[in-house]
Amino acid sequence: MYNHMLDGIRANDHRALSRVITSIENNQGLTDEFFISVYKYSTNAIRIGITGPPGSGKSTLTDQLIKLFLEHSKSVGVVAVDPTSPFTGGALLGDRIRMNRYIWEENVFIRSMGSHGDLGGLARKTQDVGDVLAASGKDIIIYETVGVGQGEHDVAAAVDLTIVVLVPESGDEIQLMKAGLIEIADLFIINKSDRDGAGRLAQLLQNILHTANVAEQSDPPVINTIATEGKGLNELYDSIEEYLTNMRSNGLFDANRLVKHRARVLGLVQEKLLDKFWTSEKLAVLSQETHSIDSIKLSPYEISSAILKNE
Repeated sequence: MYNHMLDGIRANDHRALSRVITSIENNQGLTDEFFISVYKYSTNAIRIGITGPPGSGKSTLTDQLIKLFLEHSKSVGVVAVDPTSPFTGGALLGDRIRMNRYIWEENVFIRSMGSHGDLGGLARKTQDVGDVLAASGKDIIIYETVGVGQGEHDVAAAVDLTIVVLVPESGDEIQLMKAGLIEIADLFIINKSDRDGAGRLAQLLQNILHTANVAEQSDPPVINTIATEGKGLNELYDSIEEYLTNMRSNGLFDANRLVKHRARVLGLVQEKLLDKFWTSEKLAVLSQETHSIDSIKLSPYEISSAILKNE
C-alpha cells in the first residue's frame, strides 16, 4: 500500500519527504503499517537535540553544525520545532528562512513544525518525522526546540545527545536548577560568549555539574561559542564525536536507546488508548458539559466525577 511513498523516502526525494511530513503533522491517514515499513530503515542515524531559552542562538548554532557535518561528508535532517502561529496554525519562527542557503542541498532537509499547542502529541510526531528523515539516508537528525518546559524533556527522550544552549545575561544559572536541565543535558553551550558574564556562567555551571554528578560519570562538557562568528564550533563538533565514541565504547549508547525505545512504546500505547476512548461524540459531550458549568461552588473533583458517571 505504501510502497510508492516508501520508495520516494528511500530515494531522498525532498518533495516526497515534505508530503509525508505534512501528513504526519496533520494526522492524515498514515497507518501503523507505514511506520513499521519506515522503521527498519531508521535506526542508523544519530539524533541530536538542541534546546535552550528563546534568543540563545540555537538556529545559528544549528546552521553552523549543518555546515560542519557536511564538511565531514555527513547528510543532515533538521526538525525545527516552533510555537504555532495563532493565525495560520503553522510554525511561527520560520527557522527554514534562516537556513535557506541549504535549500538546494540534497544532503540537507530542513522542516519547521508547529507545536499546535500540543507538546504531548508533538513528541510522537517529531519522532515519527525523525524516522522518515533517517529512512531517507540522513546520517544526522537534529531536533531544535524553542526550549520551554516539557518540550525540552520530550526532546531529550527522543535523541542520542542533548545539547542545552545558554547565554551569559539571561540568568540561566537560576533556570538550570529550576528546569532540571542538569538532568537532560549531555553537553552545554554558552553562546554569545563575547558578552559580559560568559566566563562567570561557565565557571558556575561547571561547579554545579561537578556537585550534582555521580562519581563514576564525567561531567558534561561546557563549551563557549560565538555562533555568528563560527567561534567554538570545531570544539563543539569534536565534543559531539567524543561523546558518541565514549558512549559506544562503554555500552551506554545502545542501553540508552533501549530505554528510550521502551518509553516510546509506552507513549504510543497510552496515546492509542486515549484516541480509542475519546471519540468525537464523547469530546462533544465533554465540551457541552464543561461549558454548562455556571458556578464555582462545587469542587472540580465533584463535577468531573459526575461527568464521568454519565459516560
